[in-house]
Amino acid sequence: MDTDNKTDNHIKLRLARPEDAPRLVEIYNYYIESTTVTLECEPLGIDEFESRIRETLGEFAYIVCEYDDRVAGYAYAHKFKTRYGYRFCAELSVYADREYRRRGIGRALYAALIELLSMQGYTNLYGVVTSPNPASEALHRSFGFTEVGREHLAGHKFGEWFDVAVLEYLTPTPRDTLPESPMRFDALATDEVARVLSRQTLK
Repeated sequence: MDTDNKTDNHIKLRLARPEDAPRLVEIYNYYIESTTVTLECEPLGIDEFESRIRETLGEFAYIVCEYDDRVAGYAYAHKFKTRYGYRFCAELSVYADREYRRRGIGRALYAALIELLSMQGYTNLYGVVTSPNPASEALHRSFGFTEVGREHLAGHKFGEWFDVAVLEYLTPTPRDTLPESPMRFDALATDEVARVLSRQTLK
Protein backbone atom coordinates (compact mmCIF):
# COMPACT_ATOMS: atom_id res chain seq x y z
CA MET A 1 0.00 0.00 0.00
CA ASP A 2 1.44 3.37 -1.01
CA THR A 3 -0.32 6.71 -1.00
CA ASP A 4 1.00 10.21 -1.67
CA ASN A 5 -1.58 12.97 -1.35
CA LYS A 6 -1.18 16.73 -1.55
CA THR A 7 -3.70 18.19 0.90
CA ASP A 8 -3.15 21.93 0.36
CA ASN A 9 -0.41 24.19 -0.91
CA HIS A 10 1.81 23.40 2.07
CA ILE A 11 1.37 19.83 3.25
CA LYS A 12 1.20 16.30 1.96
CA LEU A 13 0.27 13.32 4.11
CA ARG A 14 1.63 9.93 3.10
CA LEU A 15 2.44 6.59 4.66
CA ALA A 16 5.81 6.31 6.35
CA ARG A 17 8.57 4.22 4.81
CA PRO A 18 11.55 2.61 6.55
CA GLU A 19 13.82 5.03 4.68
CA ASP A 20 12.14 7.89 6.59
CA ALA A 21 13.90 6.70 9.75
CA PRO A 22 16.81 9.22 9.69
CA ARG A 23 14.47 12.20 9.55
CA LEU A 24 11.91 10.79 11.98
CA VAL A 25 14.52 9.85 14.56
CA GLU A 26 15.91 13.37 14.28
CA ILE A 27 12.47 14.73 15.18
CA TYR A 28 11.92 12.23 17.98
CA ASN A 29 15.35 12.47 19.60
CA TYR A 30 14.78 16.15 20.30
CA TYR A 31 11.80 15.18 22.46
CA ILE A 32 13.82 12.48 24.21
CA GLU A 33 16.77 14.73 24.97
CA SER A 34 15.01 18.04 25.71
CA THR A 35 11.43 17.42 26.90
CA THR A 36 9.19 15.23 29.01
CA VAL A 37 6.74 14.73 26.13
CA THR A 38 8.16 11.21 25.94
CA LEU A 39 9.48 9.36 28.95
CA GLU A 40 12.13 7.61 26.88
CA CYS A 41 15.47 8.88 28.13
CA GLU A 42 18.14 7.59 25.73
CA PRO A 43 18.35 8.82 22.11
CA LEU A 44 17.54 6.21 19.47
CA GLY A 45 19.67 5.15 16.53
CA ILE A 46 18.45 5.00 12.96
CA ASP A 47 18.39 1.19 12.86
CA GLU A 48 16.24 0.99 16.01
CA PHE A 49 13.82 3.55 14.66
CA GLU A 50 13.60 1.83 11.29
CA SER A 51 12.78 -1.39 13.10
CA ARG A 52 9.95 0.36 14.95
CA ILE A 53 8.49 1.63 11.69
CA ARG A 54 8.58 -1.85 10.15
CA GLU A 55 6.97 -3.40 13.24
CA THR A 56 4.10 -0.89 13.13
CA LEU A 57 3.34 -0.84 9.41
CA GLY A 58 0.81 -3.41 8.31
CA GLU A 59 -1.18 -3.74 11.50
CA PHE A 60 -1.46 0.03 12.05
CA ALA A 61 -1.09 3.21 10.05
CA TYR A 62 2.15 5.15 10.30
CA ILE A 63 1.77 8.56 8.64
CA VAL A 64 4.22 11.35 7.90
CA CYS A 65 3.44 14.95 7.03
CA GLU A 66 5.57 16.78 4.51
CA TYR A 67 5.51 20.57 4.76
CA ASP A 68 6.85 22.22 1.60
CA ASP A 69 8.45 18.87 0.71
CA ARG A 70 10.21 18.42 4.06
CA VAL A 71 9.05 15.83 6.60
CA ALA A 72 7.75 17.94 9.46
CA GLY A 73 5.94 15.42 11.65
CA TYR A 74 4.55 11.93 12.00
CA ALA A 75 1.88 9.94 13.79
CA TYR A 76 1.20 6.26 14.34
CA ALA A 77 -0.90 3.86 16.36
CA HIS A 78 -0.03 0.74 18.32
CA LYS A 79 -1.62 -1.66 20.77
CA PHE A 80 -2.91 -0.03 23.93
CA LYS A 81 -2.52 -3.25 25.93
CA THR A 82 -1.29 -6.65 24.85
CA ARG A 83 -4.05 -8.86 26.34
CA TYR A 84 -6.32 -10.22 23.60
CA GLY A 85 -9.43 -8.82 25.26
CA TYR A 86 -8.11 -5.29 24.59
CA ARG A 87 -7.78 -5.91 20.84
CA PHE A 88 -10.28 -3.15 19.94
CA CYS A 89 -8.19 -0.53 21.76
CA ALA A 90 -5.30 1.41 20.24
CA GLU A 91 -2.91 4.08 21.50
CA LEU A 92 -1.94 7.05 19.34
CA SER A 93 1.26 9.08 19.20
CA VAL A 94 2.13 12.22 17.25
CA TYR A 95 5.30 14.32 16.98
CA ALA A 96 5.97 17.49 15.01
CA ASP A 97 9.38 18.96 14.35
CA ARG A 98 9.90 21.82 16.79
CA GLU A 99 10.37 24.23 13.88
CA TYR A 100 6.90 23.39 12.55
CA ARG A 101 4.83 23.43 15.73
CA ARG A 102 1.60 25.44 15.94
CA ARG A 103 0.94 25.11 12.22
CA GLY A 104 -1.79 22.47 12.49
CA ILE A 105 0.45 19.56 11.48
CA GLY A 106 -0.33 17.49 14.57
CA ARG A 107 -4.04 18.06 14.07
CA ALA A 108 -3.93 16.98 10.41
CA LEU A 109 -2.00 13.82 11.30
CA TYR A 110 -4.31 12.95 14.20
CA ALA A 111 -7.46 13.50 12.14
CA ALA A 112 -6.25 11.07 9.50
CA LEU A 113 -5.06 8.49 12.03
CA ILE A 114 -8.32 8.54 13.99
CA GLU A 115 -10.40 8.10 10.84
CA LEU A 116 -8.26 5.19 9.64
CA LEU A 117 -8.45 3.45 13.00
CA SER A 118 -12.24 3.81 12.97
CA MET A 119 -12.32 2.26 9.50
CA GLN A 120 -10.29 -0.68 10.81
CA GLY A 121 -12.87 -1.31 13.50
CA TYR A 122 -11.15 0.10 16.59
CA THR A 123 -13.61 1.30 19.22
CA ASN A 124 -11.43 2.84 21.95
CA LEU A 125 -8.51 5.17 21.24
CA TYR A 126 -6.09 6.40 23.87
CA GLY A 127 -3.54 9.12 24.29
CA VAL A 128 -1.07 8.68 27.14
CA VAL A 129 0.31 12.12 28.00
CA THR A 130 3.01 13.19 30.43
CA SER A 131 1.42 15.97 32.50
CA PRO A 132 1.63 18.89 32.28
CA ASN A 133 1.57 19.10 28.49
CA PRO A 134 -1.02 21.76 27.63
CA ALA A 135 -0.50 21.51 23.85
CA SER A 136 -1.05 17.74 23.72
CA GLU A 137 -3.98 17.86 26.13
CA ALA A 138 -5.63 20.59 24.04
CA LEU A 139 -5.08 18.59 20.83
CA HIS A 140 -6.71 15.50 22.33
CA ARG A 141 -9.66 17.43 23.74
CA SER A 142 -10.27 19.10 20.38
CA PHE A 143 -11.00 15.61 19.00
CA GLY A 144 -13.28 14.67 21.89
CA PHE A 145 -10.80 12.79 24.09
CA THR A 146 -11.52 12.99 27.81
CA GLU A 147 -9.26 12.16 30.72
CA VAL A 148 -10.28 8.81 32.19
CA GLY A 149 -7.32 8.15 34.45
CA ARG A 150 -4.17 9.58 35.92
CA GLU A 151 -1.05 7.76 37.02
CA HIS A 152 0.23 9.96 39.82
CA LEU A 153 3.97 10.68 39.84
CA ALA A 154 4.53 7.67 37.58
CA GLY A 155 7.13 9.26 35.31
CA HIS A 156 10.64 10.27 36.34
CA LYS A 157 12.89 12.28 34.03
CA PHE A 158 15.44 15.07 34.43
CA GLY A 159 15.35 14.53 38.18
CA GLU A 160 11.62 15.28 38.49
CA TRP A 161 8.42 13.28 38.91
CA PHE A 162 5.45 13.66 36.59
CA ASP A 163 1.85 12.51 36.41
CA VAL A 164 0.75 10.61 33.30
CA ALA A 165 -2.76 11.32 32.04
CA VAL A 166 -4.79 8.72 30.11
CA LEU A 167 -7.16 10.30 27.56
CA GLU A 168 -9.87 8.26 25.84
CA TYR A 169 -11.96 8.62 22.69
CA LEU A 170 -14.79 6.27 21.72
CA THR A 171 -15.04 5.96 17.95
CA PRO A 172 -18.41 5.84 16.15
CA THR A 173 -17.70 2.25 15.10
CA PRO A 174 -20.88 0.17 15.73
CA ARG A 175 -20.05 -2.43 18.36
CA ASP A 176 -22.88 -4.83 17.57
CA THR A 177 -21.56 -5.61 14.08
CA LEU A 178 -17.84 -5.93 14.83
CA PRO A 179 -15.86 -8.86 13.46
CA GLU A 180 -13.77 -11.03 15.79
CA SER A 181 -10.93 -8.52 15.69
CA PRO A 182 -10.09 -5.20 13.99
CA MET A 183 -8.95 -5.22 10.38
CA ARG A 184 -5.25 -4.89 9.71
CA PHE A 185 -4.34 -1.53 8.24
CA ASP A 186 -2.81 -3.08 5.14
CA ALA A 187 -6.18 -4.74 4.42
CA LEU A 188 -7.88 -1.37 3.88
CA ALA A 189 -8.47 -0.41 0.28
CA THR A 190 -5.69 1.83 -1.03
CA ASP A 191 -8.12 4.30 -2.56
CA GLU A 192 -9.97 4.66 0.75
CA VAL A 193 -6.72 5.39 2.57
CA ALA A 194 -5.79 7.90 -0.12
CA ARG A 195 -9.10 9.72 0.34
CA VAL A 196 -8.57 10.01 4.09
CA LEU A 197 -5.06 11.38 3.69
CA SER A 198 -6.08 13.84 0.99
CA ARG A 199 -8.89 15.37 3.06
CA GLN A 200 -6.61 16.74 5.78
CA THR A 201 -5.65 20.42 5.74
CA LEU A 202 -3.90 22.81 8.07
CA LYS A 203 -6.25 24.35 10.67
